[in-house]
Amino acid sequence: MQAHTQETQSSITPLKALELLKEGNLRFVNNLKRNRDILQQANETRNGQWPFATILSCIDSRTSAELIFDQGLGDIFSIRIAGNIVNTDILGSMEFACKVAGSKLLVVLGHTRCGAVKGACDSVEMGNLTELLSKLQPAVYQETTTQEADKRNSSNEEFVENVATINVKRSVNAIVERSYILEQMIERGEIAIVGGMYNLETGLVEFYEDTLISDARGIKAIRHKA
Repeated sequence: MQAHTQETQSSITPLKALELLKEGNLRFVNNLKRNRDILQQANETRNGQWPFATILSCIDSRTSAELIFDQGLGDIFSIRIAGNIVNTDILGSMEFACKVAGSKLLVVLGHTRCGAVKGACDSVEMGNLTELLSKLQPAVYQETTTQEADKRNSSNEEFVENVATINVKRSVNAIVERSYILEQMIERGEIAIVGGMYNLETGLVEFYEDTLISDARGIKAIRHKA
């Protein structure tokens, strides 16, 4: 299978990019990985790259976006950081991926049983990790379905997963709110953004349809909800 070119990338719409990822995830779950000549793809992309999607995910060794979505070299930009948080450097990377390199879709991908989320739930403090986990704390505070204080910690799996979901959705909002470049591209229909959750047990990715923003109407709706 050949790597994407500028022509194939430009022919993909934002919603088609989402479909390509969904199809790839189903191949992954069913162990139907496409046959790729990785060396050939390396040669094909040596002078340029045209990824159709950009995925922000966790550093967890089990959550490689290329594997989860059955993609090859040159297909996706992969941004990885513990807890799939958003900061200025990540926003800059996304702006490059979409505005300069032509990526059509942004995905914020969380995962079940996330160690960073568990750390935030337990208010862990350790060196530079303290500052990183502080960016997850708003999602912990926003989880209000768990009222008992002794259950608001990493030993409560339901609480952890609720926080992880909230964190993904907050990150989607933050990207739109903090990047004028990406916001304008979404409004013009050039790109879309969506959040999702990878299940470590099943291999399936659940995309949160209520986070999908593909035009100005979606941006207005998410602002109204906030």
